[in-house]
Amino acid sequence: MELTRTIKYEADRVPGFGREVMRVPGCENLESCIQCGTCSGVCPLSIYMDYSPRQVMALTRSDFKHEVLKSHTIWLCASCYACTTECPRQIRITEIMYELKQRAIHEGIYPKNFPIPVLAKEFYKMAYKHGRVTENILATLLFLKTNWMAAIGMWRLGIGLLTTGRFSFTYEGIKRKAELEKMMQEVEKIDIDQLTDGRPKRAKESSH
Repeated sequence: MELTRTIKYEADRVPGFGREVMRVPGCENLESCIQCGTCSGVCPLSIYMDYSPRQVMALTRSDFKHEVLKSHTIWLCASCYACTTECPRQIRITEIMYELKQRAIHEGIYPKNFPIPVLAKEFYKMAYKHGRVTENILATLLFLKTNWMAAIGMWRLGIGLLTTGRFSFTYEGIKRKAELEKMMQEVEKIDIDQLTDGRPKRAKESSH
């Protein structure tokens, strides 16, 4: 029988990871977590998570970057804010989950074929290029990249939508795209790995 190591060692840590997260606006209070478990108790999805919200807070603060970013927990968070509302230390746990998701996407270490990060990336790319999100195309891309067999199983519905004019392959857009593109380019210059006093430094290259 193959044994799986569950204990964490000092060598597993990525020194400074917790501090980087806590420098992001909205995540500053993580250091004051008392590990009471209230967040895990009120979370409606904690029973499905590989790490409870309390464990994610502890792992993040202790620099266990890879364990946190590879976990399913951050993607199962429904953003209901129950944990943030009930936290006795006023830690904005939901905002920390958002930050961890962003880092997982940025580093490409999220669970492969997991629909939520794929949806986030496709949503961003479509908004970046067109200024708006065309929902039917977004849903199609999501199915094709995560569960293409399910997309094939819905072919009758697709044909029905096409024949009635309710499904279009034309992207929706906005006017003055150049202004949006300029704003997005400025955002892309922010390096989330180098944050100081809550103010981001400029990255040498764009990640787009």
